[in-house]
Amino acid sequence: MIRVIVTAVPGAGKTTILKKISEKLSSIKIVNFGDFMFEEACTKFGVVDRDDMRKKVSFRDYRILQEMAAKKIASIKEDLLIDTHASIKTVYGYYPGLPSKVVELINPDVIVFLEFRPEDILARRMKDLSKNVPEEKRMREVERVDDVEEHQKISIEMASAAANHASCYFVVLRFLEAQKYPFQHAEEAASKLIELIEKMRSLEKT
Repeated sequence: MIRVIVTAVPGAGKTTILKKISEKLSSIKIVNFGDFMFEEACTKFGVVDRDDMRKKVSFRDYRILQEMAAKKIASIKEDLLIDTHASIKTVYGYYPGLPSKVVELINPDVIVFLEFRPEDILARRMKDLSKNVPEEKRMREVERVDDVEEHQKISIEMASAAANHASCYFVVLRFLEAQKYPFQHAEEAASKLIELIEKMRSLEKT
């Protein structure tokens, strides 16, 4: 079994990328780390939406939720692509999305960070803010280009530290040129991730 963790900052378009992967590669199971945390938070802390996890759950309890989610994911006996964040921006500072205990439990083969043009990320966040579909109601924070650049830099550093602790591969996929057509970056990122998954599978067989 292989474990591939894919990270990016909010608004990077990761959901679209992973949807394209699921359409092209049905042999890998895609799971969202936050969904597992949310399920536990609803039961234990009466959380009603995912943003409440940062507001109503204490720092120590949040860490417990991360570890509980990691244990559940680790118990899945399939090839996995795990969707999460390397760092979480809070009013207190950046918090690790992949703390040491979490990566120990998941034991990934590779951690990937997807880096995009800050302008594109901000444009996606503004688009999200304009949506009225119930399941899309999560409001993304509107920031400046400099803020997004900093978040991506911090996330790369935290993802790299997590890979070092897990003794696994670390890959940064960058898409910093302006798109020539809609969803160009999503298509390219999906293709590169599928290629990486196949390489990890080949390594496992050797």
